Amino acid sequence: MTSKRGDASSSDVIIVGGGLVGLATARALQSVRGIGQITVLEKEPIVGAHQSGRNSGVLHSGVYYRPGSLKAELCREGRSEMVAYAAEHGIPFEICGKVIVATSTDECERLHAIADRARENGVRAELVGPRRLRDLEPAADGVEGLHVPDAGIIDFPAICRALAEELAGAGHQVVTGARVTAIDRRGSETVVVAEGASAAGGTAHETRTYRAPLLVSCAGLYADRLARLAGLDPGMQVVPFRGVYYELTPNARRYCRNLIYPVPDPAYPFLGVHFTRMTDGRVEVGPNAVLATAREGYDLGTWSARDLVEVVRWPGFRALSRRHWRKGAYETGLTLSKRRYVQAVRKLVPDIDRQDLVPCRSGIRAQALDTDGNMVDDFVILETDGQIHVCNAPSPAATASLAIGLHIANRVASHV
Repeated sequence: MTSKRGDASSSDVIIVGGGLVGLATARALQSVRGIGQITVLEKEPIVGAHQSGRNSGVLHSGVYYRPGSLKAELCREGRSEMVAYAAEHGIPFEICGKVIVATSTDECERLHAIADRARENGVRAELVGPRRLRDLEPAADGVEGLHVPDAGIIDFPAICRALAEELAGAGHQVVTGARVTAIDRRGSETVVVAEGASAAGGTAHETRTYRAPLLVSCAGLYADRLARLAGLDPGMQVVPFRGVYYELTPNARRYCRNLIYPVPDPAYPFLGVHFTRMTDGRVEVGPNAVLATAREGYDLGTWSARDLVEVVRWPGFRALSRRHWRKGAYETGLTLSKRRYVQAVRKLVPDIDRQDLVPCRSGIRAQALDTDGNMVDDFVILETDGQIHVCNAPSPAATASLAIGLHIANRVASHV
């Protein structure tokens, strides 16, 4: 239950963000000694409305990540935990494997580097020639491939709903429609003010106050803003990148058995346009990556002056733009031209025609940039007095979310 207007609702932990990372953290904190009541605040009317519900639905195995990084460690742990959780709760998933396809000899060197990383990370991966590649994905065309048998697909929105139901069933609060507008540390407590729709509905809003000794912010697209709202300088700025997806028509689904990926450019954290079979049998193609016109700019018609001004004023974005304007122009071309998008897709699967792709959805990636224009690639979790802020949780955060939650819970346990 939530508090009445003007009342202060007290708990042991407040978690801001009802996506996968926030909900998984709440679940893990239940087992920490001294923590009883947990309150999760989510600004949307449902959990998992943004990155958690708009990603590619892939269970990553950890082939790409720098050995020893937090991403590599938590991806391995989180994948196995996510599979176990989905099996326990009857949530659709499948370990189907994927292929990363080198379409030219120039890409083979990068493909071999990925294979080396996979071995260092303890991930099964096998370099295969054109014949074996065709056995795995008959429509894919490449000079060499990397087969990653432990990659999979899963219904992440269903995971979010299951986590929220589990928390509510244990007596904790999952408060939707609660947008945090203020964070203040007062003595041994953190006071959070949230604005939400009134109980009567309509356009009226009410302000509610929540108190707890511990605050954990898992705000995704708004992670940097929440950190600054709490008086913490994260040293980075979230820059939203929009990715456009297409979907294969039912007759064209034969072109993809499971997952087909290009060899990524190591200068970028984005994996490139790829084919993903979903748990419901559909096949999505995408996403590309272009600067979004708002943090929630899922279409070209959605603009936010505040969001755009923040991006343009950030010195890191200006530095990134100077270095990589050609790549930005290419990705923009994919967004504006279906013909160019089809050309990019046909590098992997040459038989795809324009009529095989129909518009699907868009997603937003919260990419953190430092002041020098470097894309912050690893998870970044900062601590201050009575507060923990997950300031950067890019892919594979969905796969790793249960492990991220345990990682945060272990940090909390060391202080209580």
